[in-house]
Amino acid sequence: MTFIRSSVSLGIVLAASLLAASSREAPDCPAGQRSAAAQPTEPPNVQDGILRDEDATPEVSTSGLRQALNDPSVVLLDARPYEEFAKGHLPGARSVPGLAGLTASQYTADAREVRKLVPDFRRSLILYCNGLYCGRSKRFAAELRKLGYTNLRRYQLGIPAWRAFGGVAQVEKDGLVGLLAADGTAVLVDARPSGEARPRLRKGRWIPPSEAPKAKDDGRLPMTDHNTRIFVVADDGAQARAAAEAIVRDAFHNVSFFAGSVRELAALHDASPR
Repeated sequence: MTFIRSSVSLGIVLAASLLAASSREAPDCPAGQRSAAAQPTEPPNVQDGILRDEDATPEVSTSGLRQALNDPSVVLLDARPYEEFAKGHLPGARSVPGLAGLTASQYTADAREVRKLVPDFRRSLILYCNGLYCGRSKRFAAELRKLGYTNLRRYQLGIPAWRAFGGVAQVEKDGLVGLLAADGTAVLVDARPSGEARPRLRKGRWIPPSEAPKAKDDGRLPMTDHNTRIFVVADDGAQARAAAEAIVRDAFHNVSFFAGSVRELAALHDASPR
């Protein structure tokens, strides 16, 4: 019985000591800041995170990138080969040809090509590639610094994080046609306002923005595999992007839109008589 009482007493003493330690202020903490210091801090927003890797070119967060994309003075450059760019890139990004003679693992975009596109060395440039472990944007930034560009930032989280944080990608015509031919699981979404719009698309599924929630229950969207590639086309890029973003908000993260018109995609038109 004595042992039990001693154990309980010891537990009470330890608990009281821990409570006192947790509430004790540092001796140099001003009295006015004590209540604030004792409050738990809110976890950071994932959109504001960066990798914090070591490089001479600073990083930009996802939220910072979203703001920059609304600024016409900012130029977004894709540091990957065109073949990757065509299959899916950040909306509005520019592709830059690569330096000759490099292996695939050491691919570096040719900074000299940027001089033709952006002659102003003070122009704000943001570079990105394939995410956390991709070195292409770092190598590209180093080449641009050598040429004299002074306003450079990297979105080192890259296109994987952009998609994961609710961003849609843009696909080029050749990338779209090639992927639909190679990937039998990919879904082609026709987002034009009318389901009777012409020309009709072969294997296209009509899902305008307002239909996205309903399409989850009627089989038009792939509910058993949310990793499925989904490509959205419409009368124009703005229409297609709006539908793509509606699908993303329904928890699909591998969604791309074509910035042109359905009429440019003759290879996808359904030629069968109706």
